[in-house]
Amino acid sequence: MQLALIDWVILVVTLAICFAPALFFGRRASQSTSEFFASGRSVPWWLAGLSMVATTFSSDTPNLVTDIVRRNGVAGNWVWWAFVLTGVSTVFFYARLWRRSGVMTDLEFYEMRYSGQAAGVVRGFRAVYLGFFFNCMIMATVNLAACKIAAILFGLERWQTLTFVGLLNVAFAAHSGLWGVLVIDMIQFFIKMTAVIAAAYYALHAPGVGGLDGLVTQLSARPGPGGLDYLAILPDFSNNWELAVAVFIMPVAVQWWAVWYPGAEPGGGSYIAQRMLASRSEKDALGAVLFFNVAHYVLRPWPWILVGLASLIVYPQLSDIQAAFPNLDPKLLGHDIAYPAMLKFLPAGFVGLMVGGLIAANSSTILTHLNWGASYLVHDFYRRFINRTQTEDHYVLMGRYATVLLFICSSATVYLLDTAKDAFDIILQVGAGTGLLYLVRWFWWRVNAWCEVVAMVSSFAISMVFLVLARSGSPVSTHVALVLTAAFTTLCWVVTAYVTTPTDMAVLVDFYKRVRPVGPGWKPVAAIAGAHERVAAPGDNIPLGLLGWAAGCSLIWSALFAVGNVLYGRRAYAAILIATCLVSTALVIWVMRVQWPEQEQE
Repeated sequence: MQLALIDWVILVVTLAICFAPALFFGRRASQSTSEFFASGRSVPWWLAGLSMVATTFSSDTPNLVTDIVRRNGVAGNWVWWAFVLTGVSTVFFYARLWRRSGVMTDLEFYEMRYSGQAAGVVRGFRAVYLGFFFNCMIMATVNLAACKIAAILFGLERWQTLTFVGLLNVAFAAHSGLWGVLVIDMIQFFIKMTAVIAAAYYALHAPGVGGLDGLVTQLSARPGPGGLDYLAILPDFSNNWELAVAVFIMPVAVQWWAVWYPGAEPGGGSYIAQRMLASRSEKDALGAVLFFNVAHYVLRPWPWILVGLASLIVYPQLSDIQAAFPNLDPKLLGHDIAYPAMLKFLPAGFVGLMVGGLIAANSSTILTHLNWGASYLVHDFYRRFINRTQTEDHYVLMGRYATVLLFICSSATVYLLDTAKDAFDIILQVGAGTGLLYLVRWFWWRVNAWCEVVAMVSSFAISMVFLVLARSGSPVSTHVALVLTAAFTTLCWVVTAYVTTPTDMAVLVDFYKRVRPVGPGWKPVAAIAGAHERVAAPGDNIPLGLLGWAAGCSLIWSALFAVGNVLYGRRAYAAILIATCLVSTALVIWVMRVQWPEQEQE
């Protein structure tokens, strides 16, 4: 693909608009680790929410959604739509608890919630495991997508793409800290949404597609393998039960609470927790997560889905993509590369906007993961266990060194991966089984640090067993492996909670007084802490939270599917879904008003 002069102008202007504002935050980020990693805890809800959305809107996400649509149809997206349950539960149950904790990183939570040597072991281990190894895997999937896009558009080798995005992202992440990341994210979100909507429009008008009507007509008349209906929002339970179990039943029944995945962690965590902890109040933390979930699931998916569906008409087989791009490295060929392959139909001007949008998509995610990962390595490992007596300037400098290290290692990992979907499956499998622990630890005093250790070890061990079986020619289906992993891991950590020494009561009382968790799981601690003297805040009402949770999930799913049915031309279904969305929205607003009365002050 050749860029015209207008494309280069738009590309340069786009990058300048995205990155120039971050230059002004370098001095502020250098003041302290609190500024560098947590923005001084003064971020408004709308900025934190936009940053969350922009972070999850990475260069690999359109490729992943396209891969899912081409393999399993629109309904295949339930493997991540099910995480609505996780995200909305964080809004109504966990956002305020995280903000009350007052920690700088979510790993600091461990030594506030638990006691003894095991608490330090968990914090240090997860700092390296999540901040380095797991984080490198996430960034590698994002940069793998960037490499595939650059290979399709410009014929670049992997090392050339990695060098460019590395110089850009590392420089800004190391210079501007979290404030710069937040501001870059905010601007990039709007540029990315404009670019992907343009990509969807021109994909629908590609040769042979025939617009929305042509797309729906052709795909309705041409089912996929096994009679797959590519357009269906729910899987076919009557004719393809195995697929329905894999892409719908398991995600909705088990995956959302059982799996730890960055951006959709049960109970909140990683960069979602980082944004909540950086928020200026509990109300801002709650508002940020709610806005994130609505934007994440309602605003973003359909432009990608439309491109994926159109690609089925333009490139029915992978061989068609290879024929259209004969110089493409065969190692990069996969269903996920159909998204960048569809970008060849963009006209001059929009090509520059799309390239700028793709660079923005890559940067918004990589910048966050570099800052988040560096915060773990410096604050939760280096400062906590290696060198505790240095100045703030020293730790900020170490954060910048850690930023460079993370990008170099994640770039090396790119060469170990083949497709975005494969990497997604690996991350889900390794994190399977631990999610329930992260939900329960806020509401049951018996959960201790050894439960965390056992959960991580058992989850990883059984995942390795399934990997060995797959390599030996006896693979276990993904959904069966998920259930077995979740059951085994849960059994291990629950038994551990009863057979090991409980967390020191003084630590539990301090945690209880600071965070103010509710429910019968804290009864013994509440009695010692004299909780009968404390009047619970309206937001701590569990039945009210459950109502908000149900209404929030209904709001997001009905809005998401209303958009789809409008695009399909199914007006009756769309009207019912819009009405459901409006009622759900009214319920959510009412719940939030009760939880946060106007006169209530922080």
